[in-house]
Amino acid sequence: MSDSNIQGIWRQRADHLDIRSQAFIDGRFTDALDGRRFDCISPIDGRVVAEVAECAEADVDRAVSSARAAFEDGRWSEQAPAQRKAILLAFAQLVEGHAEELALLETLDMGKPISDSLSVDVPATVRCLRWYAEAADKIYGEVAPTGPQVLATITREPLGVVAVVVPWNFPMIMTAWKIAPALAAGNSVVVKPAEQSPLSALRLAELAVEAGLPAGVLNVVPGFGPVAGRALGLHGDVNGAFFTGSTEVGKLFLQYSAQSNMKRIGLECGGKSAQIILESCSDLDAAASSAASAIFFNQGEMCTAGSRLVVQRGVHDAVMERLLRHAAAYQPGDPLDPATTMGALVDEQHTKRVLSYVDIGRTDGARLAMGGGRDRAESGGCYVQPSIFDGVTNDMRIAREEIFGPVLSVITVDSVDEAVAVANDSDYGLAAALWSDDVNVVHKVARRLKAGMVYVNCYDADDMTVPFGGFKQSGIGRDKSLHALEKYTELKTTWLRLR
Repeated sequence: MSDSNIQGIWRQRADHLDIRSQAFIDGRFTDALDGRRFDCISPIDGRVVAEVAECAEADVDRAVSSARAAFEDGRWSEQAPAQRKAILLAFAQLVEGHAEELALLETLDMGKPISDSLSVDVPATVRCLRWYAEAADKIYGEVAPTGPQVLATITREPLGVVAVVVPWNFPMIMTAWKIAPALAAGNSVVVKPAEQSPLSALRLAELAVEAGLPAGVLNVVPGFGPVAGRALGLHGDVNGAFFTGSTEVGKLFLQYSAQSNMKRIGLECGGKSAQIILESCSDLDAAASSAASAIFFNQGEMCTAGSRLVVQRGVHDAVMERLLRHAAAYQPGDPLDPATTMGALVDEQHTKRVLSYVDIGRTDGARLAMGGGRDRAESGGCYVQPSIFDGVTNDMRIAREEIFGPVLSVITVDSVDEAVAVANDSDYGLAAALWSDDVNVVHKVARRLKAGMVYVNCYDADDMTVPFGGFKQSGIGRDKSLHALEKYTELKTTWLRLR
């Protein structure tokens, strides 16, 4: 079957998709108490795909009360870990069985190519749910090495009611990264999806209940950050709030915690990640290909996007020639076309913001080597060309501020020390990468880079077994791996004096 025929099939499916658009509270769909709704607009073509319940403080109260009741009566928190594991595995199986539906929701909602939603987002969500399901009955306590007259045990207990506030760039994956360990540990959860992309979270909650998750354990309150997100952050009956998104909003959650009950906070925030290509790298084509993928995959809407390319002067020209060639493969297209490699930005407001940085780069003296404009205007959607600035200095705004779009800054340096200094000269510290064949340089530079994740001769490599998070203003705490369970559990010491 040709790509055009497949594209037509996806369009037909989109036209007949049954979209859940109410809040999900206490195991069922429900309207917001005041009846308010907001338009969910697809960035593909600007059309309204659903009118979604706009939850306010009263709805958040309902969801938190439901989660609290579920936690206190033990319908989930006191189930044996093996039972929780079985239900989470059934949940993962249902998600896998509804892969095409969930992928379509993701693409319609935030504009990523359907091929990425199918091959990346849904499988990653399933892997995450299965991984934490399998971890649920494999977390052991400890016995402290006290004296012979004492038995001191150290156990992990669920935190209680946790709020999860997720972004719009990977709505399904980010939801799974948080709800999977939280549920595996026995918590009850209230999810506030981004207002730009609420649809997959609502469907996930429905599938979770279908898999056997008790009512009230997983709730979803769509709405706007300053209202629903703020209400969760300030709620006195929420034991922890875990957020992925901008550093600006992450700081608000720290304030909400201080202003309320000192709830535990976990933050995965912005990035301005540097990818360093040194003269000691022999495979410049692989490095350039990686650099293009690191900034143009998912339309550059990634916290880990390699938005600064730091190149040693001796290989600058060779890298640029290869970079421009590889970047040409990322051209905006219809996200429902399986051949599309770069889709739409999430909405009109964000599109204008990204394009404003192109103007800023020009004004500050950087040279636009590629792109810089809007694309596919006739579609009514939000498309921006892959854009590359050369001649950037690290004090320019395009090198310092998170653009969160397909805009790359190329910075030329003369030495390894200068490359490290430039990479570390940032408010962020989420990820970094180094391309070199010199094993001594690799080890020394990797140690010096101030980032939570350092990739060597690759970029954005991923596995559930390794933690994800950053230094500095890139956040607090880690997603993924067993370390994520630390966020959603309390340590309890029980001291027994023996007679």
